[in-house]
Amino acid sequence: MRETDSDAANPLSWQVTGMDCASCAAKIRSAVERLPGVSDVRLSVMSETLSLSLASGGATAAEVERRVAGLGYALAPAKPAASAPAPEPSSCGCGHDHGPAAADPKIGHRHAPGADHDYDHSHEGHGHAHSHGGTGKKANAKADAGHGLPGHVHEVTPDGMSWYQTGKGRLVLLTGSLLAGAWLASLAWPAGSYWLFVAACLIGVVPVARRAFAAAAAGVPFTIEMLMTIAAAGALVIGAAEEAALVVFLFAVGEVLEGVAADRARASIRALGDLVPKTALVEENGTTRQVDAAALAIGQIVLIRPGDRVPADGEIVSGISGIDESPVTGESVPKTKGVGDPVFAGSVNREAALRARVTKAAQDNTIARIIRLVEEAQEARAPTERFIDRFSRIYMPAIVALAIAVALVPPLFFGGEWAVWIYRALALLLIGCPCALVISVPAAIAASLSAGARQGLLLKGGVVIEAAAKTGTVAFDKTGTLTEGTPRVTEVVALGRSDREVVELAAAVETGSSHPLAQAIIARAEAHLIPVRPATEAAAIAGQGVTGQLDGVAIFVGAPRHATSRATFDATAKAAVEQLESDGKTVAAVIADGVLAGLIALRDEPRADAAAAVAELKALGVRSVMLTGDNARTGAAIAGALGMDHKAELMPDDKVAAIRELSAQAPVMMVGDGINDAPALAAAGIGVAMGSGTDVALETADGAVLKSRVRDIAAMIRLARATMSNIRVNIALALGLKAVFLVTSVLGYTGLWVAILADTGATVLVTANALRLLRFDAGKTS
Repeated sequence: MRETDSDAANPLSWQVTGMDCASCAAKIRSAVERLPGVSDVRLSVMSETLSLSLASGGATAAEVERRVAGLGYALAPAKPAASAPAPEPSSCGCGHDHGPAAADPKIGHRHAPGADHDYDHSHEGHGHAHSHGGTGKKANAKADAGHGLPGHVHEVTPDGMSWYQTGKGRLVLLTGSLLAGAWLASLAWPAGSYWLFVAACLIGVVPVARRAFAAAAAGVPFTIEMLMTIAAAGALVIGAAEEAALVVFLFAVGEVLEGVAADRARASIRALGDLVPKTALVEENGTTRQVDAAALAIGQIVLIRPGDRVPADGEIVSGISGIDESPVTGESVPKTKGVGDPVFAGSVNREAALRARVTKAAQDNTIARIIRLVEEAQEARAPTERFIDRFSRIYMPAIVALAIAVALVPPLFFGGEWAVWIYRALALLLIGCPCALVISVPAAIAASLSAGARQGLLLKGGVVIEAAAKTGTVAFDKTGTLTEGTPRVTEVVALGRSDREVVELAAAVETGSSHPLAQAIIARAEAHLIPVRPATEAAAIAGQGVTGQLDGVAIFVGAPRHATSRATFDATAKAAVEQLESDGKTVAAVIADGVLAGLIALRDEPRADAAAAVAELKALGVRSVMLTGDNARTGAAIAGALGMDHKAELMPDDKVAAIRELSAQAPVMMVGDGINDAPALAAAGIGVAMGSGTDVALETADGAVLKSRVRDIAAMIRLARATMSNIRVNIALALGLKAVFLVTSVLGYTGLWVAILADTGATVLVTANALRLLRFDAGKTS
C-alpha cells in the first residue's frame, strides 16, 4: 500500500470489522476527520465500509488505518474507492424543451428508445426518460460531518462462530469466572477475595481503557469506554472492588449482547445475497461447464435447469417456464416467461429448462443493487437522528460536568463524605452515557430498510422513511402506474378514409416509438396485416402529438383537443370523440393533409388492485389523486371507477404545478413509472417508482415498489409509520430510564452495578425493540 498520495484527492475505501452501530460510525468519523487532508468521509454500518478522500500532503492511508485500529477496529487493506457514475448531461441535444427536468441540475435524463414525441396521451411524452436521482433534501443527503457521540465497540461474529468463541465472548467468560471465584473465595477467605475482585476488574477494564485513551488521543474524549475506565478506577480507589468488577463484567456482557443484535439486523440483508447461486452452467461450443456465478460475463449463455436459481440477470433465448420471482419482487405467483423475457438473479426456475443470455455483471444484478441501495440508505439520516446527534454532543459534556459537581460540591460545601459522593458521581457517569439514545433511531431505520427490502418495498434512507410517514396525499400517474401500461386499440372510427388507411397513416408516424399507445397502434396494424412503413420528416410536437409524411401525405396524430386547430370536426366526429372518452378510452385523431381521416380509440385497463389500494390509503387517512395528461372525460371515467380525485389534461409543467398545489395542503408522495415523470417526482416530497426490479425503478426515485402493485404504496406508508412509532418508543425508553436512574443515582438509591445494568439494558432494549420491525408485515391492513 502506498504511503503517499497523488496530487489530486485520492479516494480510498476499507472494510471495517466490528462497526455495528451508529455510535461506532460516529466515533470513527470524528477521529479520522481530524486527520489533515481527509475529506468526504462516508461510513456504512450495514456493509461495514469506510471511504474517504486523502489530499496530497496530508495524512496517508497508513495513518488512517492506525487511527481507526487504535479505536479497537480491524481494517482490511485500503483499495481505490468505487468511482461514482459521471453525472448525466442536462441536455440530450434533441432540441426539445424538457421543462423543469432539463432546468434542474439535480435531475438527469436520457433518451428512451425510439422516436421522441408526445401527443399528450397520459404519459405526457413518449419521449425522454428522465432520471430522478434524488435531491439534497432526500435520500442522497449526506450525514453531517463530525456528528454524534462515540459508543461501544462491537466485535462482529464471523459466520459459523458462536459468540463465546470471539475475543469479546472469551473476555466475558474470563471476567465472569474470576468474579464467581472471588465470590466463592469470599465465603472462606474474605480478605484475600478482595484481590480477586481487583484482578477481575483490571482484566476486564484494560482493553476498555486502551480504546478510551486511543479515542481521547484522536480528539474524541467523551466515550463510554472513558466513562467506564474512570468509574472502575474510581471504584477501586474508594475500595469498592467488588462493584467495580461487577460493573466491568456487566459492561462486557452488554457489548456481546449488542453485537449479537447487530449481527441479526445485518444477517437479514446478507440473506438476500445468499439467494444468488454460487455457480452457473455456461454453454460454450455446444457443451456446458460449471463456473463461478460471480465471474459470468455479459453475453454468455447460461443453462437454467428446473429447480435451479437464476445465476444472473439475463434474457431468455430459448425455452418457456414458470419463474418464481418472490425472492426479488416478493410476488408469490410464478410468472410464465419465454424467449425475449427478462429474468432476475435469485429467482427460481420452476418448470422447464431455459437458456438465457447474461445482461448484467454479478455486481450489477438486481439483488446486488437492492443490497447496495439499502446499505447506502444508511447514510441518508432522518431529521430525528440528526437532532439526537446534535443533542448528544451537548448532553455528554453536561453529564460529565454534573458528575464532577456531585463529587465536589457536597463534600466541599455541605460536609458530605468524599467516598459517598464520589461513588454517586461515578454511578452518574455510567447512567449518563447516551448510547441507548444515539442508537435508538439508526437501529430502527436499519431494521425497517431490511424488512422493506424483503417485502419488495425499497426506501432510500431515514429521510425518506420519515417523510413517507407524514404523507397526506398520494399523487398517481395513470398509464403504467394505476393502469397496466399495455393499452390496446378497441376500435377505429373511419371518417375521411378507410379503417385500414387510418391505421396505416397512424402507424407510419408511430414507427420506432416505445410509448405504449404507439406500440398498441403498431400492434393493431400488424394484427390486421396492414403494412407499417416509417414516415419521413417525423417530428414530435411537445405535449400535442406527432407529425410526418407518407407518400406525400402530411400526417398529424394527436389528442382531439390539439387536432381541432388542424382540421374541422363535424358533429359526427365530435359525438364520436365524446362517446369514446366518456367510456374511459383514450382517443387519437388522425389528420391527413388537413382533413380528419379518422379516430383511433385505445383503452388501458386499471390494475386489478388499484381500487383496493385507493381504499387502503383512504383508511390510512391519505388522499389519492390521479394526475394525467389524458382528456378530462377519460380521466374522470377511470378516476371515478377507482374512487379517487383526478386532474386531467396536464402538460408536464402542469403536473409540477399540481404537485406544488397539493403540497401546500399536505405532504405529497408522487408515484410514477420512474421514466417520464421526473419533474413531478422531483417536485413531490417523495418520488416512488413502480417497477419489478428494473434499473429505473431502483435508481430513479426516493423509493420503489418492486412488485409493481399499487397496494404496496399503502404498505410502504404503513411501514414508515410503524418505523416512526418504533423510534418514538425507543426514544421514550432511552430517556425515561436515564431520567429515573439519574435521580436514583444522585440520591444514593442505586449504585454502580445498577447504573451500568440500566445503561446496557436500555441499549439492548431499544435494539431489541427496533429488531421487531424485521418481522413487520407491511401488507397487513389491520
